[in-house]
Amino acid sequence: MTALSDIRVLDLTRIFAGPWASQMLADFGADVVKVEHPRGGDDVRKMGFPQRDDSGVDTGETSSFLAVNRGKRSVTLDMTQEEERDKLIELATRADVLIENFKTGGLSKYGLDYQSISGSNPGLIYCSITGFGQDGPYAALPGYDPIFQAMSGLLSITGTADEGEGSRPALVGYSVSDINAGFYAAIAILAALHHRDLTGEGQHIDLALLDAQFAAHSHIAMNYLVSGKMPVRAGTASQINTPWQSFDTADRPLMIAVGNDRQFAQLCESLGIAGLASDPRFDTNRDRMANKPALLPLLQQALLARKASDWVEILNAVGISSGPLNDFGAAVADPQIAHRQMIREMPHPKAGTMNFIANPIRFSRTPVRYDRPPPLLGQHNSEVLVDWLGADVEDDQ
Repeated sequence: MTALSDIRVLDLTRIFAGPWASQMLADFGADVVKVEHPRGGDDVRKMGFPQRDDSGVDTGETSSFLAVNRGKRSVTLDMTQEEERDKLIELATRADVLIENFKTGGLSKYGLDYQSISGSNPGLIYCSITGFGQDGPYAALPGYDPIFQAMSGLLSITGTADEGEGSRPALVGYSVSDINAGFYAAIAILAALHHRDLTGEGQHIDLALLDAQFAAHSHIAMNYLVSGKMPVRAGTASQINTPWQSFDTADRPLMIAVGNDRQFAQLCESLGIAGLASDPRFDTNRDRMANKPALLPLLQQALLARKASDWVEILNAVGISSGPLNDFGAAVADPQIAHRQMIREMPHPKAGTMNFIANPIRFSRTPVRYDRPPPLLGQHNSEVLVDWLGADVEDDQ
């Protein structure tokens, strides 16, 4: 048994944020039906690197689509056509959850907005994911991840450390605004389902990517609200702790995170500079933050004496958190990642088999489900209509 085995999700989303949320629900066992336009489907099917089968032949699927659509069934319906729109509306009346990321108000002309559907399905959890939300001066505007990284303030704290005019922002290397919004959407949907269990009432969830990315700044934004001091670009360094950043070693960079004064003393002893811990300039974390220009070169000099792997062994042995700055190849090969089975394999109808990144959540009683690969476009047309509507139709494929 899975956690959401009795839940039906109608997924009208595209690209990343919505599909990430619905994939999470599929992992938890929900029956997720992804509705796509018959001509080309989700735009993300054309993004990323081509998937190839064992003989190197391009399957027509892409890495970006594969990343956010496992566990779902694909149905192709064109909502501009009356007959197909009627089928879609009927599917919506049978759903527990509907997720959409059309422009604000974009589904009302098709009778697929929350007010229209909830009249015949009052228990429906209807989640709208948009760039700027259902109201406000920007509600009608389009937007993609880099826009929300920029507008939320995220790009003001990424990139090289502030050093006058040489400081430049750096885009977070994945669609962080989409993924954060997807997480918030999944959490909100689960909370709304619990409310429905208690009251029988469905509801509308209004989630904006700008809001989600702004909220995800968490303690960094709160630093500003409490102190009035603007967060800065700090490279790999923390805004509130030190030492908490990468250092060069004899062979490669090493990330070190010291969480308290006791750990700082242990770090100094491990580096062979124990006397540094008794220097009044570095007594407390506040002292160390105030005197970083004096402290960091002393730590850096000591760390050049050994290789990163040697320091990891030495520091972890005394409770100092440290680790190498891995690329993805090194991360995939890491013994802990391998032990936790974060890279898994499943059958794929065109590739034969495909590797995928596992869901990190481990339930003790309702395990995550990995029984459906990301679907081919329209792969489940007749199957879903029979399952959800009892329709007797020919397979369109």
